[in-house]
Order: sequence, then structure tokens, then C-alpha cells
Amino acid sequence: MSEEKFQGKYRITTFRAPWHNYRCGAYFVTICTKGREHYFGEIGNDENGDSKMYLSQIGEMADECWRAILQHFPHVQIPLWVVMPDHIHGIVIIDDFVEAQNFAPLQNNEPNKFGPQSKNLASVIRGFKIGVTKFARQNNIPFAWQSRYFDRIIRDSAEMNRIAEYIENNVAEWNLETKNT
Repeated sequence: MSEEKFQGKYRITTFRAPWHNYRCGAYFVTICTKGREHYFGEIGNDENGDSKMYLSQIGEMADECWRAILQHFPHVQIPLWVVMPDHIHGIVIIDDFVEAQNFAPLQNNEPNKFGPQSKNLASVIRGFKIGVTKFARQNNIPFAWQSRYFDRIIRDSAEMNRIAEYIENNVAEWNLETKNT
């Protein structure tokens, strides 16, 4: 991966597929907290001994903001997600992207200087991250995101099924991993 200078600073080359515009499609997204801090809560056992994610206040807001994606981006579907202690996994399906609908952080009415970055997966993730960050700042909750996010283009139903199973089992697997380390 080569690094180029932009305005006198080094830029890390994108991990995004250069042949794909991210304006429609299905994606497996992972968004991590800075330093993998456990801002969103902890995983423990419920009264039956099953693994359960216990959300913190900021974890509850992350879950709420993820659900709110549907209100702000009407052509986006979010069929499955999980909030973990230090990250969020989700499936994001973009049918046909249109302008964001009154997303609070995007209400400044200034034109987007990044052009094509305003109507794609990046704008959905950016709006989500801004919503959680804004809540943390308003409530004096220490919080920070990792600067990037990870995505994988979901190419077929078999891959979608594998990813869905991974998301659904993520809490239980996390608990098993911590017991084995």
C-alpha cells in the first residue's frame, strides 16, 4: 500500500474496492472504538448461564443510533447487527441511495465538499458515528472511535448467511474466547 501526500500530509490509501462505488449493494461492516476500549458495555452471563451483552449508556445510544439509520436513509436496510464491548458488526444494504433525510449532524445546510462521498456507505457510517459521538460529548462520557471502519462487499446469499451466523453468535463466541485466554 503506497502512501501519498495530500496538502503536505501523508494519506493512507483506501481499503475500499476501487472498482465499486458503494452507492448500492450489501455490506458487512465493523466499526471499532479507539484503542478497542470497552465503551459499549461488557459481556457476561445471564441467569441461565448464557452469554449476554450488557450495554452501557453509550452502548445503548450506539444501538439506538444504529436503528435510526433507517429514519435518515430511507433506501438503506439494516437487517442484522450486534453491539459488542468495543465494536459494532452490522449488515448494511443500500438499495438506491438518495439524500439523507434530516439527520441531525448533517443539518448544517452547507454543501458537502467531498462530492461522491455524500451518497454512499461512507455517509451512512459517518452519520452513525457522528450521532454516537455527539451523544457522548453532550453527556460528558469519555468516548472515541477508531478513525476508519471495515467493510466487506457481500457477493451472494451463501456469504450473507455465513456473515449473519457470525453476527448472531458473536456474543457467545466472545465469551468463549475470553475464557480460553
